[in-house]
Amino acid sequence: MGFLKPDLPVVDLAEWSKGTRAEKIRPMAKHWAEIGFGTPVVLHLFYVVKIVLYVLVGWLLVLTTDGIDGFTNVGAWWTEPIVFQKIVLYTMLFEVVGLGCGFGPLNNRFFPPLGSILYWLRPSTIRQPPWPTRVPLTAGDTRTPVDVVLYAALLVMITIALFSNGTGPIPALDSAVGTLPMWLIAVIVVILVLVGLRDKTIFLAARGEVYATLTVTFLFSGVDMIVAAKLVFLVIWIGAATSKLNKHFPFVMATMMSNSPVIRTRRLKRKFFEHFPDDLRPGRLARIFAHVSTAIEMLVPLLLFFSGGGWLTAVAGDHHDLLSPGDPHGHTDGSSAGMERLHDLWGDHPVHRPCRDRPVRCRQPCAGGNPVRRRRRYRRPGKPVPDQGLVPLRHAVLRGQLGHHALVRQTFCVPEDRRRIISIAAMPAAQLERVYGKEGAQIPLYLGYAFRAMNTHGRALFTLAHRAMAGHPEESYVLTDGERICSMAMGWNFGDGHLSNEQLIEALQERCHFEPGEVRIVLLDAQPIHKSTQAYRLVDAATGEFERGSVQVADMVTRQPWDDTVPIRVDSGQSVR
Repeated sequence: MGFLKPDLPVVDLAEWSKGTRAEKIRPMAKHWAEIGFGTPVVLHLFYVVKIVLYVLVGWLLVLTTDGIDGFTNVGAWWTEPIVFQKIVLYTMLFEVVGLGCGFGPLNNRFFPPLGSILYWLRPSTIRQPPWPTRVPLTAGDTRTPVDVVLYAALLVMITIALFSNGTGPIPALDSAVGTLPMWLIAVIVVILVLVGLRDKTIFLAARGEVYATLTVTFLFSGVDMIVAAKLVFLVIWIGAATSKLNKHFPFVMATMMSNSPVIRTRRLKRKFFEHFPDDLRPGRLARIFAHVSTAIEMLVPLLLFFSGGGWLTAVAGDHHDLLSPGDPHGHTDGSSAGMERLHDLWGDHPVHRPCRDRPVRCRQPCAGGNPVRRRRRYRRPGKPVPDQGLVPLRHAVLRGQLGHHALVRQTFCVPEDRRRIISIAAMPAAQLERVYGKEGAQIPLYLGYAFRAMNTHGRALFTLAHRAMAGHPEESYVLTDGERICSMAMGWNFGDGHLSNEQLIEALQERCHFEPGEVRIVLLDAQPIHKSTQAYRLVDAATGEFERGSVQVADMVTRQPWDDTVPIRVDSGQSVR
């Protein structure tokens, strides 16, 4: 890959364009296997700068606390419990503003590089209440001034907490500064709950499963807070490791390592596959990496939790992340890799003896998703509408494997319709056309298809796409990844497995008024831990679900990325023609 220019596949564009989708994916998959997406080095440096600034700002925020002094005198204050509290809240703020997961060009966000705050401070954008029929005053899918005020209040209260001082000495923790006022923590938790009940997108973006849970532990006092935080980390780490106990994770590992900015040698990247370039299933090296990283993620937390401190605990804590290559994307484009290295809760605080708070190493599990470049077009006033278009729309995470796509037409919404989707930015593919041109953008578009196909579920998704388009000319549709729809319509896409569902489809249909056959969606559920299949649904945005069934995982893992003929079991319905 170049420093300023991307390293894209070299193909005869005229000849390549004549092939089927599977034929066009094949050279892209080969390129991904030995190069990755070919992102310019400067973009990776952009994220390095982001992480450095994240750490620096967090450092300075800690120093605003009375009783904590000395920029370089870290050893004198890093064991104060308020430092841990502020880093957790600061990272939550960093995430919920949009600077963490789903940020920047590696996530197909170019102009502007973030969504989140630009959407959620704006009324009339789409929101998704988790239980609109069960929880009073949460129904509806349009953001109101109440939602905007709640989100703004969350930002304000977290900011106030970051500049607050401690409550005073706590002898049990050997702390001279103390912790944040309990009322501040309680208010933040209450607001976050209210925001989440109105819109689960914001709760997910705040990484509620990690930082909200840790914030709740701050409601405990003294040693209880430390023990509770350790339990939270234990559950997070073991849960993340459990999610990788499947046939999918070696595929994820091989695909991620091919795109790693650290591994530069093509010869080494090829070894992650069975027999490059003809057999791009994960090879022995990918399987070893997958199993070792899973074992580390599962066993080291147990060692940290039950050990009594000393050199063994210190070594385990210091090397847990370094030895666990399972989620390179999470550290490249996910939230705040710097936080994971700021603190170590374990070394001085074994569970069975009193704690002298020493801050925490937060191993944050990645909830899913890498950027997939897919094309989208928008209707201009007075311009004829293309026939149909197709967009894979959903993508979920369970047991370390990703799922869910959908199908949407080329003209996504009617501009003259006053109820159209409010979006801060164009679809990423449209932004790519500004950089590569209309024809040139086809290459990164199909590299995105290749990425999706390199993962096991991609084989099923492209197979199901044929079924969804049955009876219509496929060239009239354009495939787009589901997280791209979440990115545009919801302002955030890292948790699109929770967001891309019938609820979102109904919200889009209400605003865009698609005609029958105009929008076809493939929803592929993640594999439950007790089953060997993945369920799917085919949905027409205008008329609803028209087919459902399942796909055997064993049929996906034996096929190549360009194979879109995976056997399908149809349980009900049939493709509309």
